Amino acid sequence: MRRWPVFGLVLAVLWLFVRGVDATPVRLAEEFVIGLLVGFPIAYGVRRFYVPSGGLRHALRVAPYAALYLLAFLRELVTANVDVAYRVLAPSMPIDPAVLVLPLRVRSDFAITLIANSITLTPGTLTMDYDAETNTLYVHSIDGSDPEAVVEPIRTWEDYALVIFDEELKPGDPVPDPAPRGRTDGGTAPDAAAADADPPRGGDPDGVDPTGGTEGDEAGVSAGGD
Repeated sequence: MRRWPVFGLVLAVLWLFVRGVDATPVRLAEEFVIGLLVGFPIAYGVRRFYVPSGGLRHALRVAPYAALYLLAFLRELVTANVDVAYRVLAPSMPIDPAVLVLPLRVRSDFAITLIANSITLTPGTLTMDYDAETNTLYVHSIDGSDPEAVVEPIRTWEDYALVIFDEELKPGDPVPDPAPRGRTDGGTAPDAAAADADPPRGGDPDGVDPTGGTEGDEAGVSAGGD
């Protein structure tokens, strides 16, 4: 048996993200059915590219984690909408933008794409770039004063994605310490650090200091409950 039913389900979930539907049960159900009608034929059509494993048993095992991922994303989506609306309407406009460096535990293309798109679809955050060499995302946040608050929901999504995509690492495992860009001494980067308040020109994160900008501005966050 092959993995195509699992990827069909994943494509249906991604369809919800791409469509950006209202967080109501009826709309979610309608769009999810449409996502299944779109995702399953595509997954079946490219089934020969999948490595045989798991099959229906694997799909049933990861289905609860896919549902938990969706619920966690929707909860953050609603919370972020309220937060951004408050910041826009507040007279003082409490906005403190920053670029965060986010090393990942997931390594498969599907899992990385899912996490990156979830970040971008959540109001207030945007995935700017991905560094394949260090398996790191560069995330722009509307409020970088508390990096841990930005990273926490992303780590929750990643915990579920580790199971859904049968990754090598497991939920709760620490985040690997990749060498940041521009360093050749084998140094490590923090789990998430605030960089310049203004994103790099042209969206190029090469202008971002992955260790957190100037001395005294660094704000590291531990992952997986460490």
